[in-house]
Amino acid sequence: MDYTYLSEQEIIRRNSLQKLRELGIEPYPAAKYDVNSTAKDIKESFGDGEESTLHDVCLAGRIMSRRIMGKASFAELQDHTGRIQIYVNRDEICPGEDKSLYNNVFKKLLDIGDIIGIKGFVFKTQVGEISVHVKELTVLSKSLRPLPIVKEKGGEIYDAFTDPEQRYRMRYVDLIVNPHVKDVFIKRSKIINTMRQMFNEYGYFEVETPILQPIPGGAAARPFITHHNSLNIPLYLRIANELYLKRLIVGGFEGVYEFAKDFRNEGMDRTHNPEFTVMEIYVAYKDYKWMMGFTEEICERVALALHGTTKVPLGDNIIDYKAPYPRVTMYEAIKKYTGYDIEGKSEEKLRKICDTLGIETDSTMGKGKMIDEIFGGKCEHHYIQPTFITDYPKEMSPLTKKHRDNPELTERFELIVNGKELANAYSELNDPIDQRERFEEQLRLSEKGDDEAMFIDQDFLKALEFGMPPTSGMGIGIDRLTMFMTNSPSIQDVLFFPQMRPEKKAVEMSDDEKAVFNILKANSPIDLNDLKAQSGLSNKKWDKTIKGLTKNNIAKVNKTDEGLFVEVVG
Repeated sequence: MDYTYLSEQEIIRRNSLQKLRELGIEPYPAAKYDVNSTAKDIKESFGDGEESTLHDVCLAGRIMSRRIMGKASFAELQDHTGRIQIYVNRDEICPGEDKSLYNNVFKKLLDIGDIIGIKGFVFKTQVGEISVHVKELTVLSKSLRPLPIVKEKGGEIYDAFTDPEQRYRMRYVDLIVNPHVKDVFIKRSKIINTMRQMFNEYGYFEVETPILQPIPGGAAARPFITHHNSLNIPLYLRIANELYLKRLIVGGFEGVYEFAKDFRNEGMDRTHNPEFTVMEIYVAYKDYKWMMGFTEEICERVALALHGTTKVPLGDNIIDYKAPYPRVTMYEAIKKYTGYDIEGKSEEKLRKICDTLGIETDSTMGKGKMIDEIFGGKCEHHYIQPTFITDYPKEMSPLTKKHRDNPELTERFELIVNGKELANAYSELNDPIDQRERFEEQLRLSEKGDDEAMFIDQDFLKALEFGMPPTSGMGIGIDRLTMFMTNSPSIQDVLFFPQMRPEKKAVEMSDDEKAVFNILKANSPIDLNDLKAQSGLSNKKWDKTIKGLTKNNIAKVNKTDEGLFVEVVG
């Protein structure tokens, strides 16, 4: 096997793997390994008068540190509940003449990161640390790559695995060496379970709707497009599950909800991932005012389930999810923070207001898009504590019922927390004629070049024509809710495997290229002729070397008034 591409540590571990097999030890055994204890259980159970129950423990985990001391050693074992110290004595695990399991396997062939199983009894060391005295040791999995070594001394962490790029790309390593990361995902699961329990208590029904859809409806967003070979038709990854859930309300369900994966082919940043989780719920015979109270109950329950209080730290703020939350109309918010009363303003006047406020517009933007930009740019960030922004203009909400008191507005709210949208809800539009007209207006926007305008879903219109009861619907972004409830600054921190840009592959350089690059690193930028002279290469080798460095975007040559200079790229 070619090991030339491996690091020294990786080569050593592969050699150890081979030596284990030569000793008759299978590094990846097939048989199950029955455990009866965990690190957490042992630490919680081992106390005064309870030692007798821990004479025969069996647990498995990953070696995270070792202190080899002749015939006896200490190591730290990590399982899914935490870490515990183990004590390994040569004569205990090797009672016979053959001491190779300790002298060769444990001391020489096992490494930090290897997974082992142990059997023994629990005791306290002279310094009072609860430990497991190992009587039997079994190799369960040999690690071929070294873990980042995170050191701790006096409560201080050193050499922590903190580089975000590496943490997100190698979440499996992140979870091993940064135990606190797992807590975020445990809380994420608790958030979903708390919401599900609440909905079920109300008698609402959890459903599943299609991810591949012929029409990407239910939201204004740019979809991912794919192709179904057998049917020879384009299909879209869903941007929202709204229209399918409302079809089920037409079908007679009182309340339906779904924790759904949605996909939007848009930008990526600290609060947006192209694949995200959303909870949407629709309840018949309710309106958006009822849904505000329901949303407050969700947030309160989740905060209490995770923290035992409604007050939750988020960045520099303490967010209080205790109901009730303030209600502020969209027009009131814009007037307060811009000084403009935009009610009844034409598209032309709105465009002038945007220009005055320094908000960029283009010819594809209608009234709704411009109002959205004004609120997002000038108002949203002011709302730190949970606040319902209500009564959106009709142009912004093509799936929402007209306001009962003002036909130019809609019965819609967004819950804003820490300057960001957390929930979006409507009194759902159930007038099929009005809905068709709204879809046609979206089509006109699409023809103007708005690639986020909604498609016309003829089947959904057909469903509405059979009659949908008055309904309120609401969606909450689970990723963002988890960020807020766990004080996580980035959406990547609450996703096990966030979407990442392609990793740049290391460029293989020849020996001549490496030599020139080392000179360049120390002197960049440097005169081209000076670099050539210092390299000591012949003309032919020099030409090949500099072309290789520039072709692979490692170095670039710039022409200046003083001549040609070479510098390192990036």
